[in-house]
Amino acid sequence: MDPLHDDGTDAALRAVFDTAGPYLASLADRPVYAGSSGVKSLGGDLPLSGAGAASVVDRLLSVGTSSATHSAGPRFFHFVTGGVTPAALAADWTVSLLDQNAFSRAASEFATSVETVALDWLRSLFGLPASFGGALVASATFANFTALGAATHWWASRHGVDVAAAGLSGLPRMPVFSGGYVHASARKALQMLGHGRESVSVHGAGRVDLSSLDRALASSGPAVVIANAGEVNAGDFDPLADLASVVARHDAWLHVDGAFGLFAALSPRTAHLVAGLERADSIACDGHKWLNVPYESGFAFLRDPSRLGAAFGMPGAPYLPGADSPRGGYALLGPESSRRARSLPIWATLAAYGRSGYRAMVERHLDLAQELASLVDAAPDLERLAEVPLCIVCFRVRPPGVPESRLDDLNRRVGEALLDDGRVFAGTTVYEGKVALRPAIVNWRTTSRDVSLFVSVVRELAAALA
Repeated sequence: MDPLHDDGTDAALRAVFDTAGPYLASLADRPVYAGSSGVKSLGGDLPLSGAGAASVVDRLLSVGTSSATHSAGPRFFHFVTGGVTPAALAADWTVSLLDQNAFSRAASEFATSVETVALDWLRSLFGLPASFGGALVASATFANFTALGAATHWWASRHGVDVAAAGLSGLPRMPVFSGGYVHASARKALQMLGHGRESVSVHGAGRVDLSSLDRALASSGPAVVIANAGEVNAGDFDPLADLASVVARHDAWLHVDGAFGLFAALSPRTAHLVAGLERADSIACDGHKWLNVPYESGFAFLRDPSRLGAAFGMPGAPYLPGADSPRGGYALLGPESSRRARSLPIWATLAAYGRSGYRAMVERHLDLAQELASLVDAAPDLERLAEVPLCIVCFRVRPPGVPESRLDDLNRRVGEALLDDGRVFAGTTVYEGKVALRPAIVNWRTTSRDVSLFVSVVRELAAALA
C-alpha cells in the first residue's frame, strides 16, 4: 500500500478544527510566550517509516499550542504585527485546501480573478485613483522590491537601456534619495536589485529635508526618491504632498514605503498624514500588519502598472503563457512565479468587514495608542520620547534617581525581561540615541485591558531591575 494513501486524513483535519476554537478563545488570557522547550521533541533523525497524518498532526498541535509565540493574540506589541481576523483565517485554510497556483489564469482562473478583485478593493480602501494597479507579494520587503524593481526599469530606460534584458552593466549608479526614516526593508530591496543597500543618500535625520533633497535632485539626473509613510519607532511620516511637489520639479520617481502607515488613510483623524499619496509612482504596503491577514501578504501599487510587466515578465517558454496572453497572470507582474492564492484571505476579510469595519478598527487602535501614551505620561518612572501620530508609542523606563548614564542599559535589560517574562511582548529600539520601547498596536483583538497590563508589566519588571 502506498503510505501516502493515509486513512488518517479526516482525523488529522478534525484535530486542527477541534483545536482551533479553544486555542483562539484562550488568546485573550494566554501569555504571549511561555518557552519553546517542547520544540526539541520534534527533532531527531528522519523516520524511516512515518507515523501517519493523524498522529503527526496531534503531535504538532500539542507542541505548537504550547511552544509557539502567540503573536495572533492581543498583547503582542513587538515589531508591527497584526493578528488574523476570523474571515481571513478561514479563507487561509481554504487556500491550503484548494491548493491553487496563482501563477496565471491558465493555472487558476479562480485565484487570478479573486486577486483582481482584492487588488481593486485595496486600491479603493486607500483612496488611490482607479488608474493604479499592482500585484500581491509576500511581504513589505517584497513590495519594496517589486516597486523599486519597476523604478529601476524606468530609470534605466531614461538612459536608453532595457535593464530587464541587458542588466545594469555599463549604467551609472542609480541615484536613490530618502530621509532619515528609510527602512531596512527598502535597503534590502536595493541590495537584492544590485544597487547596494548603501546606495541611499539620506537627507535629514528624521523627516526628509526638502531643501537639501531639492538641491540634490537638481544635479542628479534621473533618480529615485523613497518616502516613508509610518516610521517604525514612533509612526511619523515624511510630508508626502510637499515631497511630491519637489519630486515633480525633477526627473525622478517617487516611491512611498507605507508598510503599515498607509492605513492612516482610513480615518479622517489621520488621513492628512497620507495627503499626496496619489501622486506617488509606486507604493508598498504590508497585509500581515494592519490588515490582519496571515503571513505572507504584501502588495505593491504603481501609477503606471504596465511597468510591472516590463520589469518582471518572464523570458519565453513554450509551455508558459506569455505576458500578452489572455491566460497570463500576476506572476508576470512581480518577483514570484509559482504563488499561493494569498488573495483569498484579503478578499474574505474585506468582504466580511468592509470599509467601515476597517475604519472602526484603525480608529480603535488610534484611541488605544493615545490611552497608552497617557498611561506612560502619568507614570513617574516612565518617559515618553515622541509624539503619537498613529499606533506606536515610543517611551523608556526612567525611574527617579537613576542617572542618565545607566538608562540605556536598564532599558535594554527591561526589554529582555519583557520577552522572557512572556505576559506581554515588546522589544527595544534606539530612538534619537536613547534605548527605548516602541509597542505597536495593530492587532484587532487588542483592548484597553491589554494596554494597561503592558504598562503594569513594564513598571513591575523595571522596578525589579532598577
